[in-house]
Amino acid sequence: MRRGSMIIVMRKWSSEESVRRVVDTIRSRGLREHISRGEERTIIGALGDERVFHSNELARLPDVERVFRVLNDWKIISREGQSEDSKISIRGVLFGGEKVLDIAADINRIEDADAGFVDPFYLSARPYAEMDNGSEKARIQLMQQDIRRLHEQGKPILVRIRDVRQIDEALKAQADVLYLGGELMGNRVLLDEVGRLNTPVVLCKDKHHRVDDWLAAAEHIALRGNHHIILGEAGTLSFEPEHAYRLDVDAIVRVRQTCHLPVIANITRLWHNDMPQHILYRLAQAAGVNGIVGSGVD
Repeated sequence: MRRGSMIIVMRKWSSEESVRRVVDTIRSRGLREHISRGEERTIIGALGDERVFHSNELARLPDVERVFRVLNDWKIISREGQSEDSKISIRGVLFGGEKVLDIAADINRIEDADAGFVDPFYLSARPYAEMDNGSEKARIQLMQQDIRRLHEQGKPILVRIRDVRQIDEALKAQADVLYLGGELMGNRVLLDEVGRLNTPVVLCKDKHHRVDDWLAAAEHIALRGNHHIILGEAGTLSFEPEHAYRLDVDAIVRVRQTCHLPVIANITRLWHNDMPQHILYRLAQAAGVNGIVGSGVD
């Protein structure tokens, strides 16, 4: 059976009876529904082989405003289904609003930032790198201290995890957002796990993958029920041998046009035409991101 989707946009303040009638019709043809309720409209996705429907069958149902087919591999996160930007409020800080959030990678400057970012589970990939990075227990304790410090100031913290087994430790420490680096984008077990949570998650694009793969991975999380998704751009391969990664401005622009999810950029390890951090910050801002993880713009 061909995988496809139809999006049914209900009229403003449509009745629950009308929504149920659409859902019953979808189920009667062997398809699954996905319901997204906004402040004014309800949007219903019909997931499966949409060819079982006649062209105007759903459009004639009560309170249906319009029906259209979605050709991409992402439906829930597409602007075709939701034209307005998603906004995620975390401890009163709005991800996806008009303000470009300053997310401090250095906890020592958190007083001037909107949120913080920590990477407590980092281990060097180099086989001969210094191994004395502290025990895992010590790193977890430091993470807990950082989180308490930010929460005392009423600010959210993004915690980078590098393995599905680290989710529990991050949540026990009251992490506000789980940050998945690009290396985890293809880890379906982990995407399934965070998709079952009600915790916001940042999904970074892998440096080797296309925008389509990035959006399909985000859709995978959304299909499991977690819609608190933020897209993260942390660099793509650079053409310069001296510098591994550069900011993928084209990818940021495209997902902002295609998808309603908030987007942040992590510029802490990036290079772009020898730009210093404060210029790189402005470049990410011009591309349309909603937040920037960095060491500061001064």
